[in-house]
Amino acid sequence: MQLYFLGTGAGMPSRHRNVTSAALDLTEEKEGIWLFDCGEGTQQQILKSPLKMSKINKLFVTHLHGDHVYGLPGFLTSRGYQGGTSPFTLYGPKGVKTFIETAFSISDAHVEYELSIVEIEPGTIFTDGQYTVHAERLEHRIESFGYRIEEANKPGCLDAEQLRQLGVPNGPLYGRLKKGETITLEDGRTLRGSDFLGPGYYGRTVVILGDTRYCEAAKKLSNQADVVVHEATFAREKSDLATAYYHATAEQAAITARDAGARHLILTHISQRYEDDAEPLLQEARDIFGESYLARDFWSFAVERRRMDENKEQ
Repeated sequence: MQLYFLGTGAGMPSRHRNVTSAALDLTEEKEGIWLFDCGEGTQQQILKSPLKMSKINKLFVTHLHGDHVYGLPGFLTSRGYQGGTSPFTLYGPKGVKTFIETAFSISDAHVEYELSIVEIEPGTIFTDGQYTVHAERLEHRIESFGYRIEEANKPGCLDAEQLRQLGVPNGPLYGRLKKGETITLEDGRTLRGSDFLGPGYYGRTVVILGDTRYCEAAKKLSNQADVVVHEATFAREKSDLATAYYHATAEQAAITARDAGARHLILTHISQRYEDDAEPLLQEARDIFGESYLARDFWSFAVERRRMDENKEQ
C-alpha cells in the first residue's frame, strides 16, 4: 500500500506543484489504484509517474472546486485509450454526476468501459470485505468530504510444516485451523488453530481529507489512523486567512493528527506563497506532531503493516 502524490498545490498550478490529486496504490493487494481528486493536468502527471492509468479503478472526489475536478473529463476519456477496460466507479458530492454528464454531452465524449457515478452522503460508501470507505462532511465553502479507508486485519500464516510433522492430512482441516478453529483428529488428538498461526497484522487505515477548516469531523475521521493526509494551505501567521477562506494551517493539521492519535501526518494543498520555501510549514507541524511530512509532486509514502504482537498504540 503506497500513497503517491500527483498534485500538492492549492488553487492553481505553480512551477513545482500541480493542483490536487493523490493515488492510493493497492496493486500489490490486487485492488488496483484509487485516485483522490483530479485537478487539471492530472492525466499528464500520471504519464510522468510509475502509475498505470489502466489500473485506476476508483476515484473519490472530495469537493467540486475546480482545482480538484477540472481534470476529470480528460482523465475519464483518456483512461479508455490507455487500456482501461474494467469497470470504474466515481464517488463524489452531489453535482459531480451533472458535471461529468454535461462535459461529455457538450464535447460529444464517451467511454467504452462501464462507468458508475455515485453521489455520496456521510457514512459508509463502499465495502468489499477487505476495504471499507467512510465519508464525513468537513467545513469548507462548499460541501467537502474527507475519506477514511480501513483495511481488514490480516490473519497470520499457518505453520503447514509443523502440521505435516504431526501427521495432519492436508485439506479442509488446514482451512479450519487457519480460521483459528479447534479440530479433533481421527486418533483423538485435539489441535487449536491459534497454536499453529504466526502473528497476524492490523489492517491499515488511511485518511484523505478534502479542503477544510480546523474541525471535529476531521479528528473523527482521523482517529487512530496510520496516515492522515491534511491540507496545509497556510502557515500559523496566516490563521486569520485560513479561517476566512475555510482552510487550515499546518499547525492546525498537526493538532488534528495529534488529538486523533494518528501515527503519521502528510501535509498537502500548499499555497503558492510558499512556492520557494515550504519547509517552515513542515517545521510548524513537527513542533506539535513529530511524525509530519511535507508532500511534493511525485513523492510516495509506504503505509506499513503492523504485527498484532506489537502494541497497537505504538
